[in-house]
Order: sequence, then C-alpha cells, then structure tokens
Amino acid sequence: MKNKYYPTIGLEIHAELKTQTKMFCACRNDPDEEKPNVNICPVCLAHPGALPVINKKAIENVIKVGLAIGGEIADFTEFDRKNYFYPDIPKGYQISQYKCPIVKGGHLNVFDITRVHLEEDTANNKHDRGDFSLIDFNRAGVPLLELVTEPHTFENYEEAAKSSTKFAKEFQLILWYLGVSEANMEKGEMRVEANISVSTDSKKLGTKVEVKNLNSFRSVERAIKYELDRMTELLESGKEKKEKVVQETRGWDESKQKTFSQRKKESSHDYRYFPDPDLPKMKLHEAFDLDKMKKELPELPAEKRARYKKDFGIKDEDIESYVNDLELARWFEKVAQILQNKDKIKTASNYITSDFLGLQKTLAEARLPQVENFTELINLFMESKISSRVAKDILAEIVVNDKSPLEIAKAGGLLQQSDAGALKEIAQKIIDANPKVVADYKRGKEQALMSLVGQIMKETKGSANPTIIKKLLVDLLK
Repeated sequence: MKNKYYPTIGLEIHAELKTQTKMFCACRNDPDEEKPNVNICPVCLAHPGALPVINKKAIENVIKVGLAIGGEIADFTEFDRKNYFYPDIPKGYQISQYKCPIVKGGHLNVFDITRVHLEEDTANNKHDRGDFSLIDFNRAGVPLLELVTEPHTFENYEEAAKSSTKFAKEFQLILWYLGVSEANMEKGEMRVEANISVSTDSKKLGTKVEVKNLNSFRSVERAIKYELDRMTELLESGKEKKEKVVQETRGWDESKQKTFSQRKKESSHDYRYFPDPDLPKMKLHEAFDLDKMKKELPELPAEKRARYKKDFGIKDEDIESYVNDLELARWFEKVAQILQNKDKIKTASNYITSDFLGLQKTLAEARLPQVENFTELINLFMESKISSRVAKDILAEIVVNDKSPLEIAKAGGLLQQSDAGALKEIAQKIIDANPKVVADYKRGKEQALMSLVGQIMKETKGSANPTIIKKLLVDLLK
C-alpha cells in the first residue's frame, strides 16, 4: 500500500420495538407469527380512507433509548412521509421522521449519535417461489427505531471494524436492558447498515458507500473489512484501471463473503419528505415526565460492569458473561449475596463462567441449579471438604438433578480424605504397582511424582487431599 488510508465509519441501526400493537393501527405486533398476512388491517394495507393513529408506547420506548445514551429529547416532533415506490410499502411512502426526530445527540462507545427517530417497518418480500414473489404484510407498520451515528475516523481498518461491531453489540444490550426490543438479529428484529469511506487525509471524508442489512455481528465486522480493502484497491490502482469508488448502496453476500452493488445511492431530496397531514404534531415535554423517566431507567450495561468490578472484583471476561446474560446475572447476584466473602465469590464466578457455561454447551438438559445448592458446593470446596475435581463432577450432576452437593459427596464417598494413615496405605499400593514410574522419579523426573498423585486421585475418586498425598509420596520414596 503506497498511501496511509484513514477509514471512516458511520452506522445506522434499525430495531423493531416491542409493543403489543403496530405503530399506527391496532394490529398485533407479533414477530413470531408464521402464517402470512394474518396481523393486517386496512391501515397496514393502505386502503383508501384508512387513517393512522400514533402508538404512544413506541414513542415512550424511543425516549427511553434517548435518555440511556445521553441524547436530547425533542420538545416538538412530527412524522413525515418518505416517498419511494417498492412492493413492500403499499402507500407509496413510508411514515418516518426527517427534520424533527425524537432524539438528537448522545454518545455510545467511540461514536457520537446524530439522531434516533421512529418510523414504520415495511412488509416482507418472499422471493422463494421461482419466477414470482409474494408479500407478507404482518411486519408492515411495526414500530421501527432508527439510530444514526456521526461518521467516526479511525487509525486503521482493524480498529474500524472491531469498534463498529462493539458499538452494535452494546446498543443491542441497551435495548435489552430497557426492555424496548428483543433485537434478535437472526429474526431481522435488528439490522445494521454501515456507511464506509477511506481517505488519505484524516480530516477529509472519501466517497461514501452504504452496506445494507447486515444481520449478524460477524457480518458487520467482515463486511466493513472487505469494503475497506475493496475501496483501497480501487484507490491504489484506479489511475491505471480508470476505476474509482462510486457512491452507491451495496449488499453483503454471506456465502461469498463479499459485498455487491445494489443501486446508486439516493439523497434525502430524492425521497421528497414532507410532514404527514394525517398525524398530529407532538409536544413531548408536555406529554411525558422526562425527569421521572430518567430516574426510572434500569441499570445499564456500563453501570453493571463498574458495579461488578467494584463489588465483586471478578475478571473482566467473567463480567461480560453476566452483562450479556441477564438471567445468569440475576442468579449470580443471589449467589454472591449468600457467599458474602470476595474470595468465595471469585471462586464461584470461575465455576460459573468456565464449568457451568461449558456444561450448558454440552448438556442439553443443563440448567441453573438452586442458589442454595450451588453455594453449598462452593463452601464445600473452599473449606477443603471436596477437591476441585470433585466439585466439577458434582456441578455436572446438580445442573441436571438439583440435589444437595453434601449428600452427593457423602453418598459417593467423595468427601476429601485427609487421614494420613488411610492415604498412606493407598499411596504404598500405587507405588508398588508402578515400579517404572518410581524409578523415573528417583532419576529426577518430577513429572513422575504427579503421575502417581493422579493415580491416587483416581483410586479415591478425587476425594484424597492432593497436598497430603504429595507429601506422603515424597516421604515414602526417600
């Protein structure tokens, strides 16, 4: 690469809001409905004379998002008509917001926020019928939040792709914490679009390309990296090939792992925005108690991270496990409340984030055990009544059959043996059965001693105290 290129990224995120009804009618808002065209009415289908009515809950949800990201909530706001013709919008326009969004400004991670506004979602085109397509209007009119960031210039391509993905993940978490959207990307409830450009001058923007409808975080990162490389190659070889970066909308092909051209990028004037005459203007500061709403916001992801670090002193990667799983976090806090001691809490967290989450991946029936049983398990281990190996085995049992770990340990003879006399007999038995390993140890191979320790642990089903075993072996092998 001859020149130093600076990548600039701006993000647009669409998220379907969790409301009982659609944005402008009383039809059910049900993202799980599988039968086509059942949650529809004359408003959804743009029948003549059908008038829209604003969903107040959707407005409230967007205000919550604005407060959570430190944005300014508009006093005056209105809806506009965004005019374009496509089969999935039967009116010939989409009800959206242009000059007067609900939220202006705000900040999240490295990105400054331009605006957060509300619009209606489109219908869903079905292209799986060969030579013709069908349209499912169940999604048409669902309240759709759109967040737009300011363009942010990065030092390198790797940072640009990772920071953009991190932003999208954090915003999804905020939507979850606020309870305003399921934001399930696999179902299309949250879609990310990236505006991408590169320039040799960090203070100037290059030609912008928009990559649409990225439906996974992996796709966001890979699409940005691919597009930055494609643009750079065009800029590097453009003079010889007479090619250049053009402003356009591109799609992402997941199977080919590359972007492809879709259409020339429209400008805002192409949509001929104008205020929707069927909908009233809104004075939000009069309609909502913003101070009360701000006080009632739940703890947000960044606040949870800071509290867990301060109160529990656990590892950052452990904290992320709880930040990303609200049910697991609630359960862990109950565990911490019972254990109290920070060392015990740290140990508990290690077993949760490594062993329990590992079991969840391998055992379909694995579930969170009762808090009392799990804390009993941690106390048994911390009091040296069971070994680490036994603790892992009992955990694997109680996530399927939720029973008392102490009873399991007693029934299986798993309580840690510290009786030197009894252990000495077992140690001598293992020594006698392994003359080659003993000879290796006496020749200076320390690892041979650990082999003997392992065999004793196996003989005692993990119940022997490894510290006492090791001392006994050293004494017996002198």
